[in-house]
Amino acid sequence: MKKWLAAALDYIPRWIAFQLRQQDLPGIAVAVTAGGKLALDCAFGIADRAAGAALTPGHNFRVASHSKTFTAAGILKLVDTGRLRLDDAVGRYVEGLDPQIARASLAQLLSHSAGVIRDGRDGGQWVDRRPFLSEAELLEALAEPPILEPNLRFKYSNHGYGLLGLVIAAATGESYNDWIAREVVAAAGLTETYPDTGDGAGVTLSQGHSAKLLFGERLVIPGDNPTNALAAATGFVSSAKNLALFYGQLNPDADQSILSVASRREMTRRHWRVPDTSAERHYGLGLIHGDIGDWPWYGHSGSFQGFSTHTAVTPTQDLCISVLTNAGDGAAALLFEGAVHILQAYAQNGAPRDDLAHWVGRWWSLWGARDLVPMGDKVLVALPAQLNPFADVSELTSCGAGAATITKAGGFGNFGEPARLVRSDKGEVSEVWLAGDRLQSEQAFADEARRRYPRE
Repeated sequence: MKKWLAAALDYIPRWIAFQLRQQDLPGIAVAVTAGGKLALDCAFGIADRAAGAALTPGHNFRVASHSKTFTAAGILKLVDTGRLRLDDAVGRYVEGLDPQIARASLAQLLSHSAGVIRDGRDGGQWVDRRPFLSEAELLEALAEPPILEPNLRFKYSNHGYGLLGLVIAAATGESYNDWIAREVVAAAGLTETYPDTGDGAGVTLSQGHSAKLLFGERLVIPGDNPTNALAAATGFVSSAKNLALFYGQLNPDADQSILSVASRREMTRRHWRVPDTSAERHYGLGLIHGDIGDWPWYGHSGSFQGFSTHTAVTPTQDLCISVLTNAGDGAAALLFEGAVHILQAYAQNGAPRDDLAHWVGRWWSLWGARDLVPMGDKVLVALPAQLNPFADVSELTSCGAGAATITKAGGFGNFGEPARLVRSDKGEVSEVWLAGDRLQSEQAFADEARRRYPRE
């Protein structure tokens, strides 16, 4: 592993742990693979706020629309073996569809360009008001005309991916869940991934949790409801480690994959631009695409009642990052972006010099926490409360013997002023001075602040 990557993977868990506290989230699990090998696998917080059970890396989450990537991989595996073609009309495999929907191609359904309704006339399954659709109910909805003609624009459709699950069942003569579990999940070497909640006796499912804002507390959402005919769109249950391993295998350059290189290239190609969004996004076949700076990524988000999840590959670095939260407002996609910003900063600056080893740690004042993070020949004064902890932060240049100069700071900051470390009688760093700002450990500052501002 590259030294800069090892240093970045040391800081990411510390930043994630802070975000957990700051956002008062129940739990976050994070996994990173590098070159297809697991490089980080950690979890913070609790799996069930009511019971207080600790969240572990082995916990499963409802990963919702990550299911679409598994379904797309299943279709492309059948293409690789000659049992399907991407330009096949879906009506060739599934009867009872509206004639326009029946003419839609598998590629159009995979890329959300078939014009199919998103969630039907009653989407109550997404908020636990009703069970997820049965096959009969899904087919009844798909007997109605599509919302748009095919190939007009990107139009996301859970019903469309439910239909792809029926295609897999028709083409293989097995249930979607059974075939995908064997030919995609097991074939990819995944041992903590299931097409739906009832498909694995070994499922260790984290509980979901509501947002806190409306109720003043987080309500526990079991998240164990089966998704029935929509498993192909949203049913999957997995761990962060398994998702990072699986998505990494979709890289056309990956050494190990259940798909041909040609199918991986087609799957990871940007087919459609996602309209009407402030973030520039594209969609491939079962994959969302974006860019963070000059790092492109592809992967998928998932939103299930009580869960927010995101997994993506940065192919130019051969990294995959999976961030899973057991809270509906967990904003996993933003946490993923923060992790990528951390990786980019280390990739740009390199691993820290050995002589900067003491310029580390989280230090507090009345203005909150600041992290001293050495990288390359400098020390960044990171702000862990930010979703990009290195955005617009000060930098220090060491002068030796625990002294430094603030060599980068915003116009309203302390550019050019000194910084220093203060050591205790035991020789340990006990305080940090940044210009005239005295920073302390969390406990020392909390004790001092409580003496100054006692509770009435």
